[in-house]
Amino acid sequence: KKSGGEQDIMLGYSDSNKDGGIVTSNWELYCAENALVEIFDPLGEKHGIKLRLFHGRGGTVGRGGGPSYEAILAQPPGTVRGQIRLTEQGEVIGSKYANPEIGRRNLETLVAATLEATLLKPTKPATKSFLEAAAKISQSSMNAYRGLVYETPGFAEYFFDATPIREIAKLNIGSRPASRKANQRIEDLRAIPWGFSWGQCRLTLPGWYGFGSAVQEFLNQPKSADKKAALALLQKMYKEWPFFRTLLSNMDMALAKSDLALASRYSDLVPDAKLRKRIFGAIEAEWNKTVDALNMITGEKVRLAKNPALARSIRNRFPYIDPLHHLQVELVRRYRAGKHDERVQRGIHIAINGIAAGLRNTG
Repeated sequence: KKSGGEQDIMLGYSDSNKDGGIVTSNWELYCAENALVEIFDPLGEKHGIKLRLFHGRGGTVGRGGGPSYEAILAQPPGTVRGQIRLTEQGEVIGSKYANPEIGRRNLETLVAATLEATLLKPTKPATKSFLEAAAKISQSSMNAYRGLVYETPGFAEYFFDATPIREIAKLNIGSRPASRKANQRIEDLRAIPWGFSWGQCRLTLPGWYGFGSAVQEFLNQPKSADKKAALALLQKMYKEWPFFRTLLSNMDMALAKSDLALASRYSDLVPDAKLRKRIFGAIEAEWNKTVDALNMITGEKVRLAKNPALARSIRNRFPYIDPLHHLQVELVRRYRAGKHDERVQRGIHIAINGIAAGLRNTG
């Protein structure tokens, strides 16, 4: 009664992605939204209780980030209904709302998408074949993701050496410690520094890892004659299903911001050469699989082909960001070798902030 007959339910993107990867996180949230609509529709009719979903989106694609307009329109039918609640992360507030005109434009975009999702003819519910395919891809993607992050020996050691996570933890930029416990277990690491670190080393891994292997497995099902039909189904899902199209679009953006050459320089920070080669090789192989999968499904050969303005914006920032990466790698190497003077620490922190500002959706 005190809430006016409205029930807010928050959807968490960050930890679900860290636990199961981007595809499974988005798919399970999509299923949860549909289930909530089924529960609250009868409650609305009987008791006048309305459902309002609160999307706890982060800045990175791995934490639910991405273009807000497309994200709202990609929600399952019946989940918007005139209102939506979402988080704007601290690192994007400046770029979105510091300028009054740009701020107004961003608010107009949110309102327009909410009105469109509410008033216009709703998109057709996903077909049974779409849902079954998404469930299979989600399971395979999660297996690939967890196989790397949680089941590969030495992965935690690689992550803490090949990213500036330890240096990020020393920055006074968060309300909570980077890890829940004083150890190097991925399970205890918080989702924000997890995603932030992968952006700093230009792999953006939480935003795409697992999809390439999942598509490959889906296309190579037991009946080889079904390969063309399976690809045709994925292409149809991309064209007709807003949820799937937005998911692929966000992965496309994450890959556009990645750079394997720069990432390999961070990988060189790992003292164990065999571990470095094994883990980075697995990441590089999955990166190539994911690029190939996106190209097959979307029909495009370059990243962000359907959004040239964003592609140009990202590309124009690289000449400013790339030198900061080289500087950061060298300073981190010196710092870890024992050179703890104030200039080295300050240089690392300035590089972290500069890279985050250039990549934008970072945390």
